[in-house]
Amino acid sequence: MENYERLGRELVHKGAIIDYYQDTIRVANGNVVKWDLIDHKGAAAVVAVQDDGRLLMVRQYRNALDRETLEIPAGGLNSVDEPTEIAAARELEEETGYIAGKLELLLTLRTTVAFCNEKIDVYLATDLKKGKQHLDEDEFLNAESHDLDELIRMIYECKIQDGKTVSALLAYKNKYRL
Repeated sequence: MENYERLGRELVHKGAIIDYYQDTIRVANGNVVKWDLIDHKGAAAVVAVQDDGRLLMVRQYRNALDRETLEIPAGGLNSVDEPTEIAAARELEEETGYIAGKLELLLTLRTTVAFCNEKIDVYLATDLKKGKQHLDEDEFLNAESHDLDELIRMIYECKIQDGKTVSALLAYKNKYRL
């Protein structure tokens, strides 16, 4: 925007998943401020619908919350240039052992726009065929099959709180299951 000017960007920490920067910004009133930026390569996620209408979910431990969560299958891009459809197909197979016959973009999320540029493309996966689950060496998760109405109840009971999962399940219900 014309009233904001980035005067500098300093890398504070380079991480395995994210890089942390501190930006120096001249804001609309002319003041100079420091703003944090988390730079993320991006990710892809999948609402995987089985032939019987049940959805594949993954239960896994999340360090940031120090507990297990129930989420749609998802994972980071291998590079900023990797097509998200390729990443979505890979993550679905890695985490659940299923291969999608058809992938369709359902929605795009920006997870935390105040300080992070992470973008997640969420795909609808149908025509699923059983393949082989092959988790990364640091991944320990269980694939589960759930009814959509059960998952929606879990959202409103605050049992599912993951933003990408909440958004994706509600978008799927709204678009395909009204």
